[in-house]
Amino acid sequence: MDTVDLVVIGGGITGVGIAQRAQAAGYSVAVLEKGEIGQATSSNSSKLIHGGLRYLESGQISLVRESLAQRKALLLLAPTLVKPVPFYIPIYQGSQRGPLAIRAGLSMYALLSEFDALGQFKSIAPKEWGNLFGLKLQGLRAVFRYWDAQTDDHALTLAVADSAKQIGARIHTSVEIKTIEHQRDACTIHYKQNSLAKSLKALCVINASGPWVNKTLELVQPKVTGVDIELVQGSHLVLDIPPPDGILYLESIYDKRVVFVMPWKGKTMIGTTETPVNDADEVGVTQAETQYLLGIYRHYFPFSEEGSHLADKVIGNYCGMRVLPKQQVDAFDLPRETLMNTRVTHPRLMTIYGGKLTTFRHTAKDAVEWVEKQIGQRAAVADVDQLKLCASTNHTNNTLDG
Repeated sequence: MDTVDLVVIGGGITGVGIAQRAQAAGYSVAVLEKGEIGQATSSNSSKLIHGGLRYLESGQISLVRESLAQRKALLLLAPTLVKPVPFYIPIYQGSQRGPLAIRAGLSMYALLSEFDALGQFKSIAPKEWGNLFGLKLQGLRAVFRYWDAQTDDHALTLAVADSAKQIGARIHTSVEIKTIEHQRDACTIHYKQNSLAKSLKALCVINASGPWVNKTLELVQPKVTGVDIELVQGSHLVLDIPPPDGILYLESIYDKRVVFVMPWKGKTMIGTTETPVNDADEVGVTQAETQYLLGIYRHYFPFSEEGSHLADKVIGNYCGMRVLPKQQVDAFDLPRETLMNTRVTHPRLMTIYGGKLTTFRHTAKDAVEWVEKQIGQRAAVADVDQLKLCASTNHTNNTLDG
């Protein structure tokens, strides 16, 4: 039976990010993914590398600061995959957030970005409002422009996986895990791959299986309890409409949520929703979500040529899953920090709840520090902060077994 320092369960952006950093630090790493790399939540996000401007409202300052730092790092490490893009915030009569509140928030955003060039923002002069993609002008009080970044989330995940593999990580797809035996000094993972029964011994195991995180815990022996979570799906629509030149940051007309209208592969995309679901395997865009998003688009773009036929312009949709701590608040208000859970009874196992596309490198750093505490240091083989991320040659065939 093969033995490795670390097995990572889950081939999303969090899992492959951990694999890359751990392998660079000199640990031997294997990733076990039940499907293909990045095919679930990590290819169904809002495609943004951003600081999370709205998180300032709920006081998640440290999350915003770290997100902005990671945005800066990814723009340098993955310049062909992560691109700066302007965001526009229109403020109307009756908007929940007035000009002073938005200006204060953007000022804090700039401060937390440590005055990075992308931290600059400006107020758009009224004479220029007519050029903003057909945006409704009636009742418009102010428009602000600031900067964040956009990416192809699937391509970025594959690029990180490729980077991990190039420095020695073993990445296995189409894996069905049967049991995870937790012993005092190691874990043994029994699984099937292409109908073949296999086993792998690991000094540490990190469960990064996203929405299936607690289902993975059910495979652990002896039994271990998980954390109560909310599964929240975020849906997006792709419209056959010429894209805007930037991203519109819009206040929902139905609730206090924020919705984005953005360019995507030559079309217009709108998202996202926050709909609680009971089972990650039952995810799917609902009719109610579709009407919610189309209603917001019609409100802000009432004179678009598509008009009442907007539903006919929907040429695609998708939704991803968020894993959030279970609390007695609306999904919109749940905190977005990543939770890294360990148990005294299972010292060789870490379970990761949540995880954001933007901050996957920070999550990986924390995870590898935990590995180091369990099994000691290794001789580094690469500096993960210098590893450039390029579009994967496996984008159409992302099986990375090695």
